[in-house]
Formats: sequence, C-alpha cells, structure tokens
Amino acid sequence: MQTEIIFAGFGGQGIMFAGQVLSYAAMEQGKEVTWIPYGPEMRGGTANCTVTIADEEIGSPLVQNPPAALVMNLPSLDKYEPLVKPGGVLVINASMVDRPPARADLLNLSVPCNAIAEEIGDRRLANMVAVGALLTGLPLLTIADIEATLGAHMPGRHKDLLPKNIEALRRGAACAQEEIAKRKG
Repeated sequence: MQTEIIFAGFGGQGIMFAGQVLSYAAMEQGKEVTWIPYGPEMRGGTANCTVTIADEEIGSPLVQNPPAALVMNLPSLDKYEPLVKPGGVLVINASMVDRPPARADLLNLSVPCNAIAEEIGDRRLANMVAVGALLTGLPLLTIADIEATLGAHMPGRHKDLLPKNIEALRRGAACAQEEIAKRKG
C-alpha cells in the first residue's frame, strides 16, 4: 500500500516540520518514505511538501492526485482541493480559511487549528493540531507514533514544547473525531 499526502500553507506555519514528523514516524514504523519540500522557507511565502508512505519501495516521489491534503490557508485550499482523489481526506485550518470546501466527495475536516493552538498557549502548535486531525481521517499512524517521534526528533531548543505539541496532536484528533461523529449523527 502507498499513500501520498500534500501539506501546504504559508511559510512559518510549520508545514515542513509537520511533513517531517509524519515521515520520521513512518520510518520508525518500518515504512518506506519520501519527503519533498517545495517553496520558500520564510514567513509569509507559500510553502508545501509532499510525503509518500509505502510498505514497499517507492517508484516515484511525484504526487499528483493524493488521497489526502492538509491545508493551512485559503490559497492552499484553492490550489490543492481539486487534486485530492475522490473519497480522500482534506484537513482544513478553519482559523485561516473563510469558505467551506467546494467538494462533497471528500472527508472534509475543518479544524480551527490556530484557535486551538492559542488555547494551548502557543500559536506555533497549529501544525500539530492539523496533524492530529489528519491522522483521525487517515489512520496511517497513531497519535502515539507521532508523540514518540516528536520526543526523538524535536530540536533541543524546542524540547520544552514537547508536552504542548502532544496536547496539540490530541486536541486536533479530538476535534476531528467530533466533526466525524456530527456527520454520522
């Protein structure tokens, strides 16, 4: 099995880190992985990366119609929503997107990532809120897998943020679970 995911947003939203954490966690679970960054690594510019996770060797790292996308802003939603495969998962940062998704053939998880991160006490945690939501809709890995990876790979200067990152993951997952439950309602 092979799964591709696009992560997209503004530079400074932790897009690259979110993709890296998912990649490291998959590698630690014995999966084959590619992580390809695109765009500037500065605040305000558009940034995105693609992650491919597979059970076997990956033939090509190119991602054209992924089964999942995590978008942190409106320009990213506009660009990547049309590319997601029908039946796929679309995680939307509802704090920065002011319109509903156009497609009804996706599992659309609109999560107020920035608002949740600010409740936790650090707006930089919005990316981990989104990752928690993503893993609820696309259970490739567990939240525990990501928590372990964060502990092992978080830069030393940010180790003090580990408990808040874990809380952000869990809150994002819980918010996505609530949204799914409402639809089944």
